[in-house]
Amino acid sequence: MKTIFDKAAREEVIARINALNESAQAQWGKMNEYQMLEHLARWEEMIAGTLPCKRSFLGSIFGKMALKDFLKEDKPLRMNSPSSPELVVHENDGSVRAGKDKLIALIEGNANYPHATFIHPFFGEMTKDEIGCLAYRHLDHHLRQFNG
Repeated sequence: MKTIFDKAAREEVIARINALNESAQAQWGKMNEYQMLEHLARWEEMIAGTLPCKRSFLGSIFGKMALKDFLKEDKPLRMNSPSSPELVVHENDGSVRAGKDKLIALIEGNANYPHATFIHPFFGEMTKDEIGCLAYRHLDHHLRQFNG
């Protein structure tokens, strides 16, 4: 399974981010390209520990079971899945180029991820391996959303 902590996977994702067309339209969902890039940047900040997110009540009940399903490589992430409120981007107008640069810098910054575990707002405690796999799948999901 691909992980964002693998250099080749990071380089692939970064190339896909750079290749995004500035006028790309979403294949599903309500986000525009700027919002998608900012959402992904907030996600990277969350796993880095610089953007605190509250643990959801439903996640505390179902999170561990759902994580196993989310990490199956052969099953794409569901379209229009809910997100933590802290990761929802309400501003709909911003620089796509600046969004790409910010996201790439965060991805590269997480290359040497220092934490052994992380508490995800829905899935709960995750290992570094689980975080790396989910981070890659989350990035891949949204890049596919915009044909990236």
